[in-house]
Amino acid sequence: MHDNPPRTSTPDALPEVITRYLKAHRDHDTATAITAFTREATVIDDGNTYEGTGAIREWLDRSATEFTYTIHLTGAQQTDATRYIATHHLEGNFPGGSIDLRYQFTLRDGLIERLVIEP
Repeated sequence: MHDNPPRTSTPDALPEVITRYLKAHRDHDTATAITAFTREATVIDDGNTYEGTGAIREWLDRSATEFTYTIHLTGAQQTDATRYIATHHLEGNFPGGSIDLRYQFTLRDGLIERLVIEP
């Protein structure tokens, strides 16, 4: 259990590594996005787990081409010293057409160690 409640933050107060990843992901720039992760990082998205930068690179490449969508950062929160949540609104040609997703980041040594994306 955390002693401190989550702190709402402005999106521009997110750590640089998170904003670098989010911008690169939005721009479909896999080469830059992958630099934000540790070598052993884990991403969980849509019920699938991707472990290591090779699997994460494949996931990023696939997600960049599978659907066309816009993504807007709508909120940010720091839950403890190494964990952040960035809430996004997506609209596009995926099933349902619109969704709000929480990107839950865990950092280690200035890089993303874990990313969980869920509604």
